[in-house]
Amino acid sequence: MQLKPNYLDDKICLNVLANSVENAKECYEAAEGHVVLGVLTKNYDRDEAAIEDMKKYQQETNNALSVGLGAGDPNQSEMVSRVSQVLQPQHVNQVFTGVGTSRALLGQSDTVVNGLMSPTGKAGFVNIATGPKSSQQPAAEVPVETAIALLQDMGGTSVKFFPMHGLEHEAEFKAVAQACAAAGFNLEPTGGITLDNFEEIVRIAVDAGVNQIIPHVYSSIIDKSTGNTKPEDVKKLYEIVKNILA
Repeated sequence: MQLKPNYLDDKICLNVLANSVENAKECYEAAEGHVVLGVLTKNYDRDEAAIEDMKKYQQETNNALSVGLGAGDPNQSEMVSRVSQVLQPQHVNQVFTGVGTSRALLGQSDTVVNGLMSPTGKAGFVNIATGPKSSQQPAAEVPVETAIALLQDMGGTSVKFFPMHGLEHEAEFKAVAQACAAAGFNLEPTGGITLDNFEEIVRIAVDAGVNQIIPHVYSSIIDKSTGNTKPEDVKKLYEIVKNILA
């Protein structure tokens, strides 16, 4: 199985949810391969079931698999690490405290592993207490530069900034983007991103000079009646990406 397709070289790579293997294929084609498809461990009651099913997604999308938690659920952290060790996906979503475990179990540095940190209401500071136990405690607010360095120590690839609520935390997002650019670190804006605010959010990161941006666009482009991510909306997002990079 090819581990490094072209998407790892993309300046901007989409991240959308896949409701089925067929839905994943449709979205992969709509983005001309410049996408990773999120499949959530929270949807499976055991590792074996997740692994068996996710292998089908890998086979049909050139391993454009993003192993997900499920709305940043810290209780899925260990399952994500265990499943990812077997699957060797392109992309892994992790809470801040799970990054080191995922990287160690993966046994290689090619897979993208993000670390979840949250807004604090103060530009330049993020909350890194996003793990199973730490998320139940008072927030651990640290300078974003320190948070990035900690992720680098643990073998992380990028900051997952969540929940953004669209542009509600714009000043904080700009500070995170600037810190990522200065550290040569990647950025994954997540939460409340829509077709309407997508371009503005991504341009903030591009203008800051971030190496690679992986915007997560989830519920806003899901067909509520079927649960499927709309391929036509993925195509619209990819057209916006091409316009930004033109």
